[in-house]
Amino acid sequence: MTDSVQQDQTTETAAPGAEQSNDLTVNDLNAMKVIIDIASSRGAFKPNEMTAVGQTYTKLTAFLDQIAKQQEAQKASPVGA
Repeated sequence: MTDSVQQDQTTETAAPGAEQSNDLTVNDLNAMKVIIDIASSRGAFKPNEMTAVGQTYTKLTAFLDQIAKQQEAQKASPVGA
């Protein structure tokens, strides 16, 4: 578990009067991962809940790693090929 939390995540703000979207973004998923990490380090979960929390954390981490690899591949591929 990490002792420090990265605070450099960007937040999206809607213009006044604009309809807010309920879409999840990669930043939202990263924030969820950090929340799980912090909550588990503070003992927020009971022992019988740790399996479900750990499985969810593992799935979330794998998904975010997959997205990061896809983004790297897109950056590495020539544009307009």
